[in-house]
Amino acid sequence: MNKHQKTTSFVTLTALALAALLLISGSISYAQQMLGGKSFTITTISSTIPSNGDVNPYGVFRVPRTMGQLKKGNILVSNFNNGANLQGTGTTLVQISPQGNFSLFAQIDPMSLPGPCPGGVGLTTALVVLRSGWVIVGSLPTSDGMADTAQAGCLIVLDSNGNVVKTITDAQINGPWDMNVADASGGGDDQRVGADGEDNQKTAALFVTNVLNGTVAGGGQIVNEGTVLRIVLELSGKSAPTVSSITVIGSTFPERTDPAALVIGPTGVALSKNNKILYVADTLSNRIAAIPDPLTRTTSDGIGATLSSGGSLNGPLGLTLAVNGNILTTNGGDGNLVETTPKGAQVATITIEPAGAGTLFGLIDVPGQGVYFVDDGDNTLKLLH
Repeated sequence: MNKHQKTTSFVTLTALALAALLLISGSISYAQQMLGGKSFTITTISSTIPSNGDVNPYGVFRVPRTMGQLKKGNILVSNFNNGANLQGTGTTLVQISPQGNFSLFAQIDPMSLPGPCPGGVGLTTALVVLRSGWVIVGSLPTSDGMADTAQAGCLIVLDSNGNVVKTITDAQINGPWDMNVADASGGGDDQRVGADGEDNQKTAALFVTNVLNGTVAGGGQIVNEGTVLRIVLELSGKSAPTVSSITVIGSTFPERTDPAALVIGPTGVALSKNNKILYVADTLSNRIAAIPDPLTRTTSDGIGATLSSGGSLNGPLGLTLAVNGNILTTNGGDGNLVETTPKGAQVATITIEPAGAGTLFGLIDVPGQGVYFVDDGDNTLKLLH
């Protein structure tokens, strides 16, 4: 079998259980789909391993517009480990179509970056694609795959052909771990919009979680120094984005180094449909946090309000908004995906990786297709549908 060939597995749920879920929530996008067919499908779309052997796929983002080498509707994936499976040393971004067509989008040379990136390159879950064609990916690098060599890293900006054009560094960007974006021309989270039209955008706001504030010095002990940043970018014609402001809108999130996961701290972020709430996966506290007014606030909301905690949550890592406005999270402590309403009710739990803990990270819900997610247990991009 070619390493990019599709395979399919089926998981059957009883109509009784699904009907119960529907009664609880009144609106569960995936439960409704399952009820008709009495099963859902997990399809392996493609391997995520490029020719240099990079593994451990982390970030996923759907390309909003065709530009350069980027093709609308394709999924961009970032790899965190190199071919020797050393964490914080992955240098590649791959592009995969819904049909499983695979290509290398970029292989970043740590020795030839056009600007500073303390520690080098180790691509994280922090990955977005702007409608103007710029790709921005976080780097949390190590020299040997071990937490004690982790350094602050940076955000790396690439053009639509996969060329690195600049780096974004700041004292407040310290281990960028995950990221989402409000793109001015898209009306919010580009993973849910992406309409065609003239490119008249002027700004984009990045929401970035950071997990290295004091964690290396903490030596495995929990430190309450994790942050969420809003980084506003100015966009002008064909020039690379420039930073106009950086604001700490979330702080004192718990974080620590970990021998298996390298570092654990605030991870996935997503804007609510009305852009008035930023949801944050607070992994160590086993909860989903909610930060109000993320686009306009000028001060930190600390760890935010608790939207939901415990229950089926088990170290939530990846986080995205479902088409119906609910919050989808992948657990680090098991192989489950959890669906939570904006009022905090956990309304569905689906096992999407029977192998269990430590394999699920980035995910995205695509209208009419399903939920794409990366599985670093077998280094693949998969689709729940």
